[in-house]
Amino acid sequence: MERLHFEVEGGARAPTLVLIHGFMSSRHQWSLNRERLSEHFRLVSVELWGHGRSPSPTDPQAYRVERYLDELEHIRRSVGVERWLVCGQSFGAGLAIRYALAHPKQVAGLIVTNSRSALNDVSREGRASGDADTWRRMDLRALPLHPCHARRFPAELKARMEAAADAVDRDALRQAATTTARALSCRDVVHELSVPTLLVNGRFEKRFQPDRDFAKARIPGIEVVDLDAGHSVNIEAAPGFDEAVIDFARRHAFLTRLAP
Repeated sequence: MERLHFEVEGGARAPTLVLIHGFMSSRHQWSLNRERLSEHFRLVSVELWGHGRSPSPTDPQAYRVERYLDELEHIRRSVGVERWLVCGQSFGAGLAIRYALAHPKQVAGLIVTNSRSALNDVSREGRASGDADTWRRMDLRALPLHPCHARRFPAELKARMEAAADAVDRDALRQAATTTARALSCRDVVHELSVPTLLVNGRFEKRFQPDRDFAKARIPGIEVVDLDAGHSVNIEAAPGFDEAVIDFARRHAFLTRLAP
């Protein structure tokens, strides 16, 4: 059976934080966060189907949200933890929320960033379509989420992320857009979340701010940290993002074994 690629860094005794990137990204999404976060956590970086070093299954069923949740459970068991902190960025935030809803006992806390696919209805609007040939001919750099459009990324990191995005398997992208995304919106069920939840919001992304307000109103006990950044808040405001995650974990007793 094909499995999602993941990599682990940090000591086995540290609390575990799993990181799930978004559409057209990769493990490089977390490059600016690893040094600081690895001081406190064992990091597990997961790559979506067809992204980075993960395979691209030919079976469309592999791209269903339920299969992703099964894969996350497989990874959790593989790294040998009963509970972990789950962080999702953009598209990955929808998967993180769905996982927390399905497996609340395994989630010590949930962290999400700007994600219209998770908190709006855009994933149900049917915008992403086209047959396989259309996607294979597509100029990937014309897609809005290609990192070539980022304006506040460090140049070296942006170059690496652009190269990784150019290499994403086109069939996997099509399945992500037409299979995964259409079941990714959590807007109707976020009120059922029962785990501590943190939204780190990049306030410069104006289109997301109504969704930020919706999450604040609907998710029980959610904490919101607003930073001067856009969609990729963990890159554009890396120090603030890292401190928000560390503070959240500490206040919810997930870092009790570590010194303040």
